Amino acid sequence: MLLVDDLLAAPVKGILWVFREIENAAKEEQRSRRDGIMASLSALYVSLEQGEITEEVFDDREQTLLDELDALDAKADAEGSDEDDDDDDEEEDGDEYEEAREVPALVSDPATQEPLRS
Repeated sequence: MLLVDDLLAAPVKGILWVFREIENAAKEEQRSRRDGIMASLSALYVSLEQGEITEEVFDDREQTLLDELDALDAKADAEGSDEDDDDDDEEEDGDEYEEAREVPALVSDPATQEPLRS
């Protein structure tokens, strides 16, 4: 009887597996986009510290990148609230990007190993 049950349930299990794989791929794509935005923010901070860009250009580009992060967070929160109500994950995600807005100097003085400040 168990063999018959397994045979009858196989198509459903296969479809569920496909949906799980699609969900995992979508989550990985979001993580990849988030990592790319964070890398762009880091490069932007380095450019500012090295004097390659002005404060105005920095502010414009930073705001654009932070808006993209906020949009990703809003989308992830909307999708997450449909699936489960895990409040701990939502709080951690918000704190992560608050830290990004208060990024310390990424460039240090080679002689003193202290962060450079503008």
